[in-house]
Parts: sequence; structure tokens; C-alpha cells
Amino acid sequence: MSGGEQKPERYYVGVDVGTGSVRAALVDQSGVLLAFADQPIKNWEPQFNHHEQSSEDIWAACCVVTKNLREICWDKAGHFFDLPDFLSWKATGVTARSLCSLVCKWTYSAEKGWDDSFWKMIGLEDFVADNYSKIGNQVLPPGASLGNGLTPEAARDLGLLPGIAVAASLIDAHAGGLGVIGADVRGHGLICEGQPVTSRLAVICGTSSCHMGISKDPIFVPGVWGPYFSAMVPGFWLNEGGQSVTGKLIDHMVQGHAAFPELQVKATARCQSIYAYLNSHLDLIKKAQPVGFLTVDLHVWPDFHGNRSPLADLTLKGMRTTGYLYIPALAALHSPSSLLSPQVTGLKLSQDLDDLAILYLATVQAIALGTRFIIEAMEAAGHSISTLFLCGGLSKNPLFVQMHADITGMPVVLSQEVESVLVGAAVLGACASGDFASVQEAMAKMSKVGKVVFPRLQDKKYYDKKYQVFLKLVEHQKEYLAIMNDD
Repeated sequence: MSGGEQKPERYYVGVDVGTGSVRAALVDQSGVLLAFADQPIKNWEPQFNHHEQSSEDIWAACCVVTKNLREICWDKAGHFFDLPDFLSWKATGVTARSLCSLVCKWTYSAEKGWDDSFWKMIGLEDFVADNYSKIGNQVLPPGASLGNGLTPEAARDLGLLPGIAVAASLIDAHAGGLGVIGADVRGHGLICEGQPVTSRLAVICGTSSCHMGISKDPIFVPGVWGPYFSAMVPGFWLNEGGQSVTGKLIDHMVQGHAAFPELQVKATARCQSIYAYLNSHLDLIKKAQPVGFLTVDLHVWPDFHGNRSPLADLTLKGMRTTGYLYIPALAALHSPSSLLSPQVTGLKLSQDLDDLAILYLATVQAIALGTRFIIEAMEAAGHSISTLFLCGGLSKNPLFVQMHADITGMPVVLSQEVESVLVGAAVLGACASGDFASVQEAMAKMSKVGKVVFPRLQDKKYYDKKYQVFLKLVEHQKEYLAIMNDD
């Protein structure tokens, strides 16, 4: 990274296969050649004036020169950091890595350490050299104190005092989980009050959503990351489910609708956000029925960017169904009353604000249904979850929160402090300073319950039906794919 705006440098590799050698160069965006490598290629002459070369040998030479270039932009690197560890190093000058970053992102095992065979298999065997000094041979649990705290230089840059304790870090979503999952819930009528902390699921929901569940023993959940030991709460195993681009999906569905300009004008006139306006508009059009019932004929599958959990299928696409379409040709093959629910059916011509509000509601419900899907996978593998702890930008939306409570059938706990990721990071600092004996003690003292949202259990039957349709959507999508790929 250079100074100033800290924009990442970008480089390009050019490869030239000539008659006698393969040459490669590393070139920057200004066209300046920064590094060069070449490798001879073999030439056979089975008889006079007949020349042969091996395509396999040429490819091998291409690999050699490219690796040589990497080792030239590569050998100059002293350390490779994940961002949280880079920031810790800048603050303290200590190259120790956080167990969270290495376990969750770098294939490190809290029990066995690094696996030499993996790095050799992917062609990065030079990481193994010097006891993994470039990627970390001192690994600390989250909240452990780093070195002697802030260096004089870092203290000057930050406007703080030298020597202030700095903690081994967490990934942002994990810090959010730490900031909510350990709260003292006494007096709020929650079932989890008499249960272990493993009954709680932290859901960090913003641009994307992460579902963080902990257990005393390792639990392997198909389609859910982990288990990772001590990656969030020391002494506990972590499973991490997730939904890609949840907040972004809501924005996409709303902003792409024909009525979005009208929504902007009306929300601005009321000095409201567009989502506060949509929530109030839904209350206006629901009449006597619960607001969630407005989507009885509208169903959304939310994986517009593939499914992370629990299907772990990046090929999946988003789906939207409206009503049902009777198809006589297919009905004749099945039964006179066959009703099919294809990807987009029974669409109406209306594109007014009511239509936009209901589509927004169906999208929020789809994300909550996806959370239910993840919870069921975790429970089938051995987790026992009774309460959701939400934080992140989407947790500020009361409709999003209520739909998660109604659809999962579980109470949702919201933190007193909205910025739970920052509270979680501060918990680490409190531990590093020595003010608390453990992360668990700091969590219990510093995490506060702000509000509890209970599910409307009288609506359970409706959401059970919605969930059945939700599962049918992905089943149908796979059927369509199989039909189109059938030779």
C-alpha cells in the first residue's frame, strides 16, 4: 500500500512463448517493467530440418517463469497479514496473529497448528520455511495482550498514550457476536436465562448476514463453516452460517422497482428513510390482518448471489413467485387439478407503491426463512438454539426483527448499544488491559439487553406454510436446471 489515499497497487503478468524460451514480466499500471524471468524450452530434432516441441514442456516453463516472478514481488515480503492482524502489528509492532483470523481464514488448526501438506499442495510451500514466520508462528487467543501495547509512534498517530494495552483481534462479524451473545438476560422472561450460552445464536446482519453459534464440543454442520475452536469465545467451538448480500438484496429489490422514485419523494416529504416509510405503508394496507399475511401469494428465494449456508451452492439464483399458474399440457400428464409454481408466474401489471411494499416484505421474509433454514441444519447436527441475538444495520429495522422472530418462532434480543461490533472489540481491549479475568466475564458485564421482540405464535401456521413453499422454491430451481442440462 502506498501513502496518501492508500490505494492498492495492481500489477500484471505478460508471458511470451518464443522458439527457444518462455519469458515473463511483471508490469505495473504505468507500463513499467518491474521484474523479468525466462526459462528455456526443449527442442527435439528427430531428423535434419525437422523440429518438435512439447506442449507440456512449454506449459511447465510458463509455470516456472510465473513462479519466479512471484518469488521476485514475493521474496521482498516480510509478512503476510489478514487485516485485523496487520492493524495490530501497526499498533504494537508485534507480529503475533489472532487465532480467530488464522483458524477462520488461513486453515490453521487451534489443536494441530499449520498443515505443511496443504501449502505444498497449492504451491506455496515457501510459507513453511522458517517455521511459518511469514504468516505467523505466534498465535494468540482473542483478547490476549500484545507485546508492550501501543508503540510511541502508533500512540502519536492515534492521539493516545504509549503502552496502552492492545488486544489480539477478531474478525468484524465475530466481534459483533462477542458484543451480544454473552449479555445478562435476567428479568426479561427469556427461556435462555436458564440455559447455557450455547443456546444462543448471534446473527450479525448488514450487507450480508452471519449466524454464529457456539458449542462446548465440536459440531460438524453440512454447509456451515467450522467448527473452529476459540475463534470467537475462548474455550468454545464456533459454527458460522451465513447469507450473502442480504442487506444488498433488499436494496436491490426496492431500488429496481418502478415505484422507487415515488417512494423516494414520499419518504423525503415525511423526513423518513425509505424503509421506515415502507414499514408504515405496509401497516396502512394490511387492514385487519397481520402484516406478514400480505405475501400469501408472493414468495422469494433470496440467493441472488448463490447460497452460502446451509446448501453451500454458489450456482443458485434468486427466485420470485406470484400466485400460481395452471398449465393444461402438464396437467394432462399429472392430474386435472395440477398447480405448478414456476419461477415467475401469475404476475400482475401493477407496479405501484403497494406492489413495491409487498415485494419488500416478501424479501425480508425470505431472508428470515433462510435463517430458519440455517438454524434447522445446525440443530439437526447437534446444536440446541432457543434465542436469537441480532446486531448490525438490519437489526435497526423493526420489520426485519419481527419477521425473524415470527418465522423462526424464537425471541429476538437486541443490544442496548446498537454498535455491537464496537462493543465486542472493546470487550477484547478490556480483557487485554487486565480489568477482567476472562472474555466471558467481560461479555457479561459489558453486553446489555436493550429490547426483546417475541414471536407472534398465533401466526405460526401461516409461516410454517411459507417455509414449505420456501423449500419448494429451491427444489424447483434444481429441477429446472436438471431439465435444461438434460442431453
